[in-house]
Amino acid sequence: MNTKIILIGAPGAGKGTQAKLIQEKYNLPHISTGDIFRMNIREKTPVGLKALEYIEKGQLVPDEVTLEIVAQRLKEADCQKGYILDGFPRTLPQAEALSKIENIDIVVDITVDNAKLIDRLTGRRVCVKCGESYHISTKKDNICDKCGDTLIHRDDDREEVIKNRLEVFEASTRPIVNYYDKMGKVASVDGMQDIDGVFKSICEAIEK
Repeated sequence: MNTKIILIGAPGAGKGTQAKLIQEKYNLPHISTGDIFRMNIREKTPVGLKALEYIEKGQLVPDEVTLEIVAQRLKEADCQKGYILDGFPRTLPQAEALSKIENIDIVVDITVDNAKLIDRLTGRRVCVKCGESYHISTKKDNICDKCGDTLIHRDDDREEVIKNRLEVFEASTRPIVNYYDKMGKVASVDGMQDIDGVFKSICEAIEK
């Protein structure tokens, strides 16, 4: 498969889970901008050090720096037969800049009602050691089944923070969906289904 995919979805829509499943099924690299940033900063690459200057000042990394980091990653050998982009582009200018260097095949937009997203995230508990996550509807203790460490309720999973994140998503990321929709590249997937149902819908969209 030679397919370049962008995954879009609000916080709590399940992008990370679905990206892993797509990666396994189609043998495509999952490119998370957060991971690329951390790697470049850890390895002290020129562009990583440039990004770190802004991060240390508490400023947003400018689009041109973010695009440079992403562009370098997309040139690597494992991306030549397609990839899954997760977390980029986040804004319309980033999408427009990406279009100048890459021809995206499909944008998968995972849609979930805000009330459901808030329920998912406020109920999420995350292991401090291994990062495994659970939901209080199915997890009745605060011990990680995977490594035995403690589960915590992260600050960014509190309701007032989540509502703000959803507002930011609608304002900055929703225009990206409209941008790609005009090109006929958007496949909207019902994220209210269970994990398997969402994955089945994504696969059907990719394979069309």
